[in-house]
Amino acid sequence: MAHCSLALILVLGFAAVTVGAQWDSCNLELPAALSNYSGLSHCRPIWNNFVLRYSLSKDNVLSIVLSTVYTTGWVGMGFSTDGRMVGSSAMVGWMGKTGIHHIKQFYLRGKSSSDVVVDEGQLLLTAVPPTVVVHRAKIYLAFQLQFPAPLSQQHLLFAIGSSIPVHKHLKKHSDKTSIAFDFSTGSSLSSSSSSSSFSHLYKLKRTHGALAIFGWGVLLPIGAIVARYCKQWDPLWYYLHAVVQFIGFMIGLAAVVTGKVLYDELHASVHSHRGIGIFVLVLGILQVIAFFLKPSQDSKIRRYWNWYHHWVGRLALFFAAVNIVVGIQVGGAGTPWKVGYGFNLAVLFILCIVLEVLLWTSWSKKDLPPPTF
Repeated sequence: MAHCSLALILVLGFAAVTVGAQWDSCNLELPAALSNYSGLSHCRPIWNNFVLRYSLSKDNVLSIVLSTVYTTGWVGMGFSTDGRMVGSSAMVGWMGKTGIHHIKQFYLRGKSSSDVVVDEGQLLLTAVPPTVVVHRAKIYLAFQLQFPAPLSQQHLLFAIGSSIPVHKHLKKHSDKTSIAFDFSTGSSLSSSSSSSSFSHLYKLKRTHGALAIFGWGVLLPIGAIVARYCKQWDPLWYYLHAVVQFIGFMIGLAAVVTGKVLYDELHASVHSHRGIGIFVLVLGILQVIAFFLKPSQDSKIRRYWNWYHHWVGRLALFFAAVNIVVGIQVGGAGTPWKVGYGFNLAVLFILCIVLEVLLWTSWSKKDLPPPTF
């Protein structure tokens, strides 16, 4: 019985010390160099020795001070759309070998060190310059971020590296974690809920990319190729062209819908990708409307309708290809996506060249003027 009582006292004592240490960490005064951040309203031990102090203003400005025990190396806090490293942006701080403090934004384009790019990223810093302070064996990263919409749940990445960055080049982290944090309540999701959320967003992103590539990047170009190079199979080419284009447009429309859902859940700052996508969708809708307003073959305006239909379609395919490349880049897609779509573009390009040469050759043999491009 005495042994049990002693063990219970030790456990309770250890718990009290642990809670007390966390309480002391949150109530420890910030260094004088961080006086601009002294009014932060929330503080929470977040992971290992990491303590997160923050305050969220009404105009969606997030003020953060991240602190942890520090001897050497670097400390980073990342903001991710899906809980993964690739495609996220991070603020990283360290003290150089000469005693100079550094804090930089990095874009985590890939998993290798060469894909971690300094002074790039999607975090919008305010006019208040970010600061890093090393004080009493602790490092403090302080910065302010401006968000376009009210911030609630956010996927956060925390990492620490043991090597001091040389020429602002980060080496691989020695430890890391990923959590879903709710800035409105100051709580983080459980590991199971967080994993489920990450999995959902990851699948949604993959679905959006796959639908966009298959609809806008594969079927619609194939339909255009049929319309230009298969007219000797009249009227089969027309029906084949119409069916392929209709299916491709519907799949492309599904890609736009999933992209809208993904944008609303992530509050992602991907203005170029979103803008080009809307432009391509409008061009696609105009093509559908043109199909129902097509004049007869004998109509005097049929020639102008053909010009409109051909060039609006080509413009839509061009910007769709550009937007797929932009989406792969901003979405942090891996090498398989880049290689796969690159191979698809190469096949379509070579096929068009071969068919164009055959078309011009067949027309020259008939002593007819070459077809208009």
